[in-house]
Amino acid sequence: MILVVGATGILGGMITQRLLEEGKDVRILVRHNSPAEELAIQRMATSPRLLIASGARPVYGDLKDRDSLDKACAGIEVVITTANSAMRGGEDNVDTVDRQGNRNLIEAAKAANVKQFIFTSFLGADVNSTVLLFQAKAETEARLVESGMPYTILTPNYFMESWIGMIVGIPLQASQPITLVGEGQRLHSIISITDVVSFAVAAVNHPAAINQRLVLGGPEPLSWRGIANSFGQILGQEIPIRFVAPGEPIPGLPEIVPPVLAAMETYDSSIPMDETARAFGVEQTTLTSFIHRTVGIPGG
Repeated sequence: MILVVGATGILGGMITQRLLEEGKDVRILVRHNSPAEELAIQRMATSPRLLIASGARPVYGDLKDRDSLDKACAGIEVVITTANSAMRGGEDNVDTVDRQGNRNLIEAAKAANVKQFIFTSFLGADVNSTVLLFQAKAETEARLVESGMPYTILTPNYFMESWIGMIVGIPLQASQPITLVGEGQRLHSIISITDVVSFAVAAVNHPAAINQRLVLGGPEPLSWRGIANSFGQILGQEIPIRFVAPGEPIPGLPEIVPPVLAAMETYDSSIPMDETARAFGVEQTTLTSFIHRTVGIPGG
């Protein structure tokens, strides 16, 4: 049986659904009084009720409660966790969830003799990062490796759905110019969340995934300027682009966007993916197919 922790999130919910579609026995960790049902209406979470109706077996607990995790891990062969504190607040924060919570889960899984622990990290995870979440991700990676338990660490790059959706999608819907920081020419292997789902599911019991840190990107390196131009070509219209200097605000977009775009202008993150995609049998989502799917135009 597979335990999915974070199943009520977007990524975790998609992984759970895919596992169920493949006929796997899946247990999901669900918190009492979880706001997931309400957030699912806003497309910010996955409904636990729908997952249970699809065949997932719920176990109630919390990353902050070690005893509940011991019960959740009993009889489990594989743990997949996508849980984090990013969409939470109050008592659910980086220290309680991403540090201590993940430590609790690793210890509970090891005590239950779990055969594979799949942890979803992020390409930018670094103990020296100025972002607390990225620090915690890196610390958890190290703790998992040190546990001696067979592990798989997934480290995806930025998600197409989230970042292209914000930087290009929001301005397009508002008939506003796309705003880029700097020149928008740096290359990044941005990946579709559906591809991350495919790699996570394929990694279950896969020999090539055991005790590996899998760096995941899209099938082609992309620049923000190139992404904007591709939208224009497929939509058959000129997409206006304005450029701002690092540190300038971008009206209409979340506060996190400008500093991330500024940071992305300081490095390239091109990730060769042919060999990894072939090893795990994943046909990756190209920018063209993503745009067609996003704007509702057949093809791609």
